[in-house]
Amino acid sequence: MADDTSQQRNAQAPQAQADEQHDSEARRRPVNPRRKRTVRFVLLAILVVAIIAAIPIYAYYTARESTDDAQVDGHLIPISPRVSGTIVSVLVNDNEPVKAGQELVRLDPADFQVTVQQAEAAVATAEANTSESSANVPLTNINTRSQVSTSFSEVEQNAAAVNSAQKAADAARARLDASKAALTQAQANYQKAQKDLVRYRDLVEKDEISKQDYDAAQAAADAGAAQVESAKADIMAAQHTLDQANAEVQQSRAKLATAEIQRRQSQEVRPRQTQVSEARYKQALAQVKQSQANLDQAKLNLGYTHVVAPVDGVVSRKTAEPGMQVTAGQQLMSLIPLDDVWVTANYKETQLRNMHTGQHVSIKVDTFGSSREYRGHIDSIAGASGAKFSLLPPENATGNYVKVVQRIPVKIVLEVGENRDHRLLPGMSVEPTVLLDSGKGQNQWQ
Repeated sequence: MADDTSQQRNAQAPQAQADEQHDSEARRRPVNPRRKRTVRFVLLAILVVAIIAAIPIYAYYTARESTDDAQVDGHLIPISPRVSGTIVSVLVNDNEPVKAGQELVRLDPADFQVTVQQAEAAVATAEANTSESSANVPLTNINTRSQVSTSFSEVEQNAAAVNSAQKAADAARARLDASKAALTQAQANYQKAQKDLVRYRDLVEKDEISKQDYDAAQAAADAGAAQVESAKADIMAAQHTLDQANAEVQQSRAKLATAEIQRRQSQEVRPRQTQVSEARYKQALAQVKQSQANLDQAKLNLGYTHVVAPVDGVVSRKTAEPGMQVTAGQQLMSLIPLDDVWVTANYKETQLRNMHTGQHVSIKVDTFGSSREYRGHIDSIAGASGAKFSLLPPENATGNYVKVVQRIPVKIVLEVGENRDHRLLPGMSVEPTVLLDSGKGQNQWQ
């Protein structure tokens, strides 16, 4: 092997010497001036063509900003029941398209139906109480008005009784006075009759008068004594009548005072009784509303046993299975509405100088390559960089600070009808290109 290599080198040595000699002679020969001018002209032409070609290329790329740090975003709607229960049937599968209002999961409704019936019974009871309270309001007004009228009548009657008793007492007192005057007169007559009897006794003993005159004087004296006793009896009767009349006056006054108290009480109690009756009616009405609200809630809970799709979309990450015990808020699946997707592009902060909302965007999707290009426009630019929303945002207030170009999320929405076939899915990688000269009225898509 070494001998072969040595032979090859010996054979190539004369050829190398000949080439070197030829180059040396070519350098020593003078250059043709015409050829030199031709070469210069060609080089200048190439330079001019390169500059002319570079101008539109430069203009093209300076009027556009693109990034490959972008993806399709969309809503991931968690589907969960609003009540706890047992799943009796699951009506969809993973990756199945559904329409808004389509039933996805059905819970056992038995317990909720019982609650609805109980709530209906409570509503009926509350309505009956309301009817009773409503009827009691006018009855209470009538009764209290009647009590007030009765108390006024009793006051008037007792006042009349007091007047009557006072008149009777006054009459009894006048009779007593008359009886006392009659007693005084009877006593005076009796004393005169006694004196006459003494004189007649002396005269009859002397036979100066007849026995008949003496007997008449004796009868007059006895009659005077009887009149005195009768006058005394009349005084006692008049005093007793006066005492009864005074007692009746006191009793009538007591009844009058009681009647006046009852009248005041009835006047004061009437509005309170009316207010209490009306308050009970309002309470009954409130109970009806509360019972009706409980019934409405029970019906809502019964309706919540049917878990439906809130929007059109595609079912994903389904975990619901028949027989599962689920609680309110437990996620059973996700729903992805493909009608509402957009692009989130993380542009460098140095690329945002000439960007603004409304600028047109050309979007290429890695899935489709160059076979399809979507159109959109900038909807908004985030208020902070993506690093600020991270779990541990960077802190630049350190001694070893290193400047790093930050990326700002830019939301790009598709033009109407661009995703009509729903081929754009959240998470797809895309490459958006913003047309910086667009969004000022001219149509960049023509």
